[in-house]
Amino acid sequence: MSVEFTWYGHAALGLDTDGYKILVDPFLSDNPAADASPENIQADYILLSHGHGDHVGDTVAIAKRTGATVISNFEICSWCGTKGIKAHAQHLGGGHKHPFGYLKLTLALHGSALPDGSNGGNPAGFLLTTNDGKKIYMACDTGLFGDMRLIGEEGIDLAVLPIGDNFTMGPDDALRAVKLLEPKHVVPVHYNTWDLIAQDADKWASQVETETGAQVHVLKPGESFSLD
Repeated sequence: MSVEFTWYGHAALGLDTDGYKILVDPFLSDNPAADASPENIQADYILLSHGHGDHVGDTVAIAKRTGATVISNFEICSWCGTKGIKAHAQHLGGGHKHPFGYLKLTLALHGSALPDGSNGGNPAGFLLTTNDGKKIYMACDTGLFGDMRLIGEEGIDLAVLPIGDNFTMGPDDALRAVKLLEPKHVVPVHYNTWDLIAQDADKWASQVETETGAQVHVLKPGESFSLD
């Protein structure tokens, strides 16, 4: 069983696995790099890593239209409840078996206030074990931290890492993250949306593939690849 991974620009991601459509941080309508419209995109589940506007994005509108369930920390899920959308709350280090696989929230070094100033709780990354055993680590917005090595001990098939710097890891720290995680495949995200986070992803990919055993997939917004 393959997993279809799509990058929609910035940190907005899509996963199709075992018949389920999962969106991650669907910042689309105000995203200058986005290649998808919140009016047309489909979702069964929406994963929200933290509360910043460039990650919450179009979550409420998409969830109301599609009936998708939001999965995030307790504070964000409580906020979603006030918006009339379904939500399943987890917290850092906690996992749950969802229909699409086992999802654990991981540490992320970042902030999380919601766009309206509400408490966004702790930021998180996601470690997904699909129903056929593939391990996908989405670091989301974070700086480098040494416990990525522990996450890597899970045996990561795909790592999705920010490289933009200023708000997250930059290319040098993201390379170090790859060395800690030792994934089979890597996708860089959270770069080139604005000049402030402009990076040369192809240059980074070349360095990663020279110094590690990972295969890097540099995608354009809207492009996908299959994890077999």
